[in-house]
Amino acid sequence: MLPATADGPVARPTEAAVLARNLHVRRGRAHVLRNLTFSIPSGSITGLLGPSGSGKTTLMRVLMGLQVFRSGDVTVLGASPGARVLRAQLGYMTQSPSVYRDLTVRDNVRYFATLHGRSRAQADAAVEAVGLVPEAARLTASLSGGQFNRVSLACALVGDPQLLVMDEPTVGLDPVLRAELWDHFRRLAQGGTTLLVSSHVMEEARHCDELLLLREGRLLAQLSPAELAERGHNQDLEQAFLAMIQESAPDEGVDGREES
Repeated sequence: MLPATADGPVARPTEAAVLARNLHVRRGRAHVLRNLTFSIPSGSITGLLGPSGSGKTTLMRVLMGLQVFRSGDVTVLGASPGARVLRAQLGYMTQSPSVYRDLTVRDNVRYFATLHGRSRAQADAAVEAVGLVPEAARLTASLSGGQFNRVSLACALVGDPQLLVMDEPTVGLDPVLRAELWDHFRRLAQGGTTLLVSSHVMEEARHCDELLLLREGRLLAQLSPAELAERGHNQDLEQAFLAMIQESAPDEGVDGREES
């Protein structure tokens, strides 16, 4: 991958880390995801954006092997979701933090480091990456909501996964830390890690190489931030997204870009 400029990435990787064709998820009578076809390039940051209830978390759970899908084909790093071979290759940060409240920040991250065969030094580096060095010796139960989320992020980062899936990792963080985390995400992508990051904050899309825009379980489009601004006729990406929604029929999705 070519290095990023101050204005963002300058090229897109071509090899796909994730491929999905006609992915459909149904719960009871509700169609949660509707025939999604897309690809996620290796060594890239792909933003998964859309309003609440659009299916972002369900899609992430499918890729992690935690959600059964009714029909379609999905491969993750060349394997089926949930395959044993993927366990050491994936990192997942959920919306609900999955850390131990009765352990310190440092001990939580070191525990997950041990599970992944990583060193204490790597665990400490993950704590530093999320800005929690001053709180490293504190019990996680005593942390603020934003700090608690950062512990989960450090635990996801410490395994050095090939594919890192994060469900709204910047929620509750101050602007300075958000910027620092996005810089860290970019460095990970430049090192070959593939990142899928969900958010409901459209302006965070500018940090991504590719965007998957979901609405009501349909893939509205797969495109770059620049293409979103162009298609939505607005440099404000939230307004551009709203314009695309208004242009699409309420019961029809726009197919995503086919994988090459």
